[in-house]
Amino acid sequence: MPLLRWQLGRLGNLGKIGIGLMLATGIYYLLVVMPQETELQKLKDRAVTLQAQAVSKNTSGDGADSEAGKKMSGDQALQVFYDFFPRIDSSPFWIRELVRVAKKQGVELTSSDYRLINDNDARLARYEMVLPVKGKYSQIRAFIAEALEAVPAMAISAIAIKRESTASDKLEVRLEINLYMNK
Repeated sequence: MPLLRWQLGRLGNLGKIGIGLMLATGIYYLLVVMPQETELQKLKDRAVTLQAQAVSKNTSGDGADSEAGKKMSGDQALQVFYDFFPRIDSSPFWIRELVRVAKKQGVELTSSDYRLINDNDARLARYEMVLPVKGKYSQIRAFIAEALEAVPAMAISAIAIKRESTASDKLEVRLEINLYMNK
Protein backbone atom coordinates (compact mmCIF):
# COMPACT_ATOMS: atom_id res chain seq x y z
CA MET A 1 0.00 0.00 0.00
CA PRO A 2 2.76 2.53 0.77
CA LEU A 3 4.32 1.73 -2.62
CA LEU A 4 1.00 2.56 -4.37
CA ARG A 5 0.75 5.88 -2.52
CA TRP A 6 4.32 6.71 -3.43
CA GLN A 7 3.63 5.92 -7.15
CA LEU A 8 0.45 8.05 -7.10
CA GLY A 9 2.40 10.88 -5.49
CA ARG A 10 4.93 10.73 -8.32
CA LEU A 11 2.16 11.06 -10.95
CA GLY A 12 1.09 14.51 -9.87
CA ASN A 13 -2.36 16.00 -10.44
CA LEU A 14 -2.42 15.44 -14.21
CA GLY A 15 -1.46 11.80 -13.83
CA LYS A 16 -4.17 11.27 -11.23
CA ILE A 17 -6.72 12.90 -13.52
CA GLY A 18 -5.55 10.67 -16.39
CA ILE A 19 -5.94 7.50 -14.33
CA GLY A 20 -9.36 8.68 -13.16
CA LEU A 21 -10.43 9.30 -16.76
CA MET A 22 -9.22 5.86 -17.81
CA LEU A 23 -11.21 4.26 -14.99
CA ALA A 24 -14.31 6.32 -15.88
CA THR A 25 -13.92 5.30 -19.54
CA GLY A 26 -13.73 1.63 -18.60
CA ILE A 27 -16.83 1.87 -16.41
CA TYR A 28 -18.70 3.76 -19.16
CA TYR A 29 -17.75 1.08 -21.68
CA LEU A 30 -18.98 -1.72 -19.43
CA LEU A 31 -22.24 -0.01 -18.44
CA VAL A 32 -23.24 1.77 -21.67
CA VAL A 33 -21.39 0.60 -24.77
CA MET A 34 -21.49 -3.17 -24.23
CA PRO A 35 -25.28 -3.32 -23.65
CA GLN A 36 -25.78 -1.21 -26.79
CA GLU A 37 -23.59 -3.59 -28.79
CA THR A 38 -25.74 -6.54 -27.75
CA GLU A 39 -28.90 -4.57 -28.62
CA LEU A 40 -27.40 -3.70 -32.00
CA GLN A 41 -26.61 -7.35 -32.68
CA LYS A 42 -30.20 -8.32 -31.81
CA LEU A 43 -31.49 -5.69 -34.24
CA LYS A 44 -29.17 -6.91 -36.98
CA ASP A 45 -30.36 -10.48 -36.45
CA ARG A 46 -33.98 -9.32 -36.62
CA ALA A 47 -33.28 -7.41 -39.86
CA VAL A 48 -31.76 -10.52 -41.42
CA THR A 49 -34.80 -12.56 -40.36
CA LEU A 50 -37.22 -9.99 -41.78
CA GLN A 51 -35.30 -9.84 -45.05
CA ALA A 52 -35.40 -13.61 -45.34
CA GLN A 53 -39.16 -13.55 -44.70
CA ALA A 54 -39.66 -10.86 -47.34
CA VAL A 55 -37.62 -12.82 -49.89
CA SER A 56 -39.56 -16.00 -49.15
CA LYS A 57 -42.89 -14.16 -49.57
CA ASN A 58 -41.76 -12.77 -52.93
CA THR A 59 -40.57 -16.14 -54.20
CA SER A 60 -43.51 -18.15 -52.83
CA GLY A 61 -45.90 -16.67 -55.42
CA ASP A 62 -45.42 -16.89 -59.16
CA GLY A 63 -41.91 -15.66 -59.65
CA ALA A 64 -42.53 -14.49 -63.19
CA ASP A 65 -45.68 -12.56 -62.27
CA SER A 66 -44.12 -10.85 -59.25
CA GLU A 67 -41.04 -9.84 -61.25
CA ALA A 68 -43.17 -8.51 -64.09
CA GLY A 69 -45.30 -6.57 -61.62
CA LYS A 70 -42.25 -4.82 -60.18
CA LYS A 71 -40.59 -3.80 -63.43
CA MET A 72 -41.98 -0.94 -65.49
CA SER A 73 -41.14 0.17 -68.94
CA GLY A 74 -39.44 3.51 -69.40
CA ASP A 75 -42.70 5.18 -70.44
CA GLN A 76 -44.55 3.80 -67.42
CA ALA A 77 -41.81 4.96 -65.04
CA LEU A 78 -41.83 8.40 -66.64
CA GLN A 79 -45.61 8.60 -66.26
CA VAL A 80 -45.34 7.65 -62.57
CA PHE A 81 -42.76 10.41 -62.19
CA TYR A 82 -45.02 13.04 -63.78
CA ASP A 83 -48.03 11.82 -61.79
CA PHE A 84 -46.13 12.68 -58.59
CA PHE A 85 -46.46 16.38 -59.34
CA PRO A 86 -49.76 18.12 -58.52
CA ARG A 87 -52.01 19.35 -61.32
CA ILE A 88 -51.52 22.95 -62.44
CA ASP A 89 -55.07 23.87 -61.41
CA SER A 90 -54.26 22.98 -57.77
CA SER A 91 -51.75 25.83 -57.38
CA PRO A 92 -54.09 27.96 -55.18
CA PHE A 93 -54.27 25.06 -52.70
CA TRP A 94 -50.48 24.84 -52.44
CA ILE A 95 -50.12 28.60 -51.99
CA ARG A 96 -52.74 28.50 -49.21
CA GLU A 97 -50.73 25.65 -47.69
CA LEU A 98 -47.63 27.87 -47.60
CA VAL A 99 -49.65 30.63 -45.92
CA ARG A 100 -51.00 28.14 -43.37
CA VAL A 101 -47.49 26.91 -42.53
CA ALA A 102 -46.29 30.52 -42.18
CA LYS A 103 -49.08 31.33 -39.72
CA LYS A 104 -48.40 28.14 -37.77
CA GLN A 105 -44.72 28.99 -37.41
CA GLY A 106 -45.41 32.63 -36.55
CA VAL A 107 -43.63 34.20 -39.51
CA GLU A 108 -44.98 37.18 -41.37
CA LEU A 109 -45.47 36.90 -45.12
CA THR A 110 -45.60 40.22 -46.92
CA SER A 111 -46.58 40.78 -50.54
CA SER A 112 -45.49 37.98 -52.83
CA ASP A 113 -44.63 37.86 -56.50
CA TYR A 114 -45.81 34.92 -58.61
CA ARG A 115 -44.90 34.09 -62.17
CA LEU A 116 -46.00 31.07 -64.17
CA ILE A 117 -43.42 29.69 -66.56
CA ASN A 118 -45.04 27.32 -69.00
CA ASP A 119 -42.71 26.01 -71.70
CA ASN A 120 -44.57 24.41 -74.58
CA ASP A 121 -42.23 21.45 -74.94
CA ALA A 122 -42.02 20.70 -71.18
CA ARG A 123 -44.52 18.51 -69.37
CA LEU A 124 -44.10 20.47 -66.13
CA ALA A 125 -45.02 24.07 -65.50
CA ARG A 126 -43.16 26.11 -62.91
CA TYR A 127 -44.49 28.78 -60.59
CA GLU A 128 -41.68 31.08 -59.59
CA MET A 129 -42.53 32.75 -56.30
CA VAL A 130 -40.68 35.37 -54.35
CA LEU A 131 -41.77 35.33 -50.70
CA PRO A 132 -40.54 38.06 -48.37
CA VAL A 133 -40.66 36.58 -44.86
CA LYS A 134 -40.06 38.25 -41.50
CA GLY A 135 -39.46 36.52 -38.19
CA LYS A 136 -36.91 35.06 -35.83
CA TYR A 137 -34.29 32.71 -37.21
CA SER A 138 -35.81 29.68 -35.50
CA GLN A 139 -39.28 30.53 -36.84
CA ILE A 140 -38.03 30.99 -40.40
CA ARG A 141 -36.02 27.79 -40.25
CA ALA A 142 -39.06 25.87 -38.97
CA PHE A 143 -41.21 27.46 -41.70
CA ILE A 144 -38.81 26.37 -44.44
CA ALA A 145 -38.56 22.82 -43.08
CA GLU A 146 -42.31 22.37 -42.70
CA ALA A 147 -43.07 24.03 -46.04
CA LEU A 148 -40.75 21.60 -47.85
CA GLU A 149 -42.58 18.70 -46.19
CA ALA A 150 -46.08 20.10 -46.76
CA VAL A 151 -45.48 20.99 -50.41
CA PRO A 152 -43.38 18.15 -51.84
CA ALA A 153 -43.23 19.60 -55.37
CA MET A 154 -41.56 22.78 -54.09
CA ALA A 155 -37.89 23.69 -54.33
CA ILE A 156 -36.10 26.67 -52.82
CA SER A 157 -33.82 28.20 -55.43
CA ALA A 158 -32.43 31.14 -53.44
CA ILE A 159 -32.42 32.60 -49.94
CA ALA A 160 -31.35 36.13 -49.05
CA ILE A 161 -31.18 37.02 -45.35
CA LYS A 162 -31.01 40.56 -43.99
CA ARG A 163 -31.01 41.90 -40.42
CA GLU A 164 -31.50 45.57 -39.64
CA SER A 165 -29.01 45.57 -36.75
CA THR A 166 -27.05 43.06 -34.74
CA ALA A 167 -29.24 43.73 -31.72
CA SER A 168 -32.43 42.83 -33.60
CA ASP A 169 -33.64 39.25 -33.38
CA LYS A 170 -35.96 39.67 -36.39
CA LEU A 171 -34.74 38.75 -39.84
CA GLU A 172 -35.99 39.76 -43.24
CA VAL A 173 -35.66 36.81 -45.60
CA ARG A 174 -36.33 36.75 -49.31
CA LEU A 175 -37.18 33.21 -50.45
CA GLU A 176 -37.22 32.36 -54.13
CA ILE A 177 -39.33 29.25 -54.52
CA ASN A 178 -40.18 27.09 -57.52
CA LEU A 179 -43.41 25.10 -57.42
CA TYR A 180 -43.44 22.42 -60.11
CA MET A 181 -46.87 21.50 -61.50
CA ASN A 182 -48.05 18.83 -63.93
CA LYS A 183 -49.81 20.28 -67.00
